[in-house]
Amino acid sequence: MRTLYHYPLHPGCRAVRLCFAEKKLKLREVEINPWEPDDKFLSLSIEDVPPILTDVTEIGTVTIVGSQTLCEYADEASTRNLLMPSNRHKRAEVRRLCTWFGQRFDHEVNALIFPEKLETVLLGGAPDPEALREGRAALREHLDYMSWLLSLRDGLAGPAYTLADIIAAAHLSCLDYLDEVPWREVPAVQEWYQTIKSRPSFRPFLQDRVPGIRPPRHYSDLDF
Repeated sequence: MRTLYHYPLHPGCRAVRLCFAEKKLKLREVEINPWEPDDKFLSLSIEDVPPILTDVTEIGTVTIVGSQTLCEYADEASTRNLLMPSNRHKRAEVRRLCTWFGQRFDHEVNALIFPEKLETVLLGGAPDPEALREGRAALREHLDYMSWLLSLRDGLAGPAYTLADIIAAAHLSCLDYLDEVPWREVPAVQEWYQTIKSRPSFRPFLQDRVPGIRPPRHYSDLDF
């Protein structure tokens, strides 16, 4: 049995959940509080941050850490709905975009918006307007880059639905929960996201809720 320790509004955790759902692999989900992790979670890995997965295998219980690592682990666990191209050059492009979102997007956008819109509500305090302005400006630049990519191909990394699309959608879905994505200004990205949002694997995210923070009305709407 696979057990995923996750937080619902964490882009990396969402990407892993989405990958396992796409691959139709059974997964037991345990929600943890990143700000108050319990002793069991802390004993799993020195990283002490989600997502972390434990998998009971024929060689014993294996602990795996890291969003992209777990996403590729899921993809390799089944040949159904492959999320990585067979061509090594195309795989390189998928991994480039995964790294783009996991590092640059996370640093330039999430690291500025999430603390102000999420942590200040849950932990107390007032948001920093300057941090929000900087994060929103960076978000728009990333959305423009996505629009450019989507003007060249159907998916972010090529014609097929890949891990790059999953990881990007996971990031945007968390920001959308906080009503931070200017969809009307980037119609190509909106159309791409609508397609992903309509996939059966994505539906559970639309029911995710964080106590104390209500998503905008369009968050659960497939035709927004």
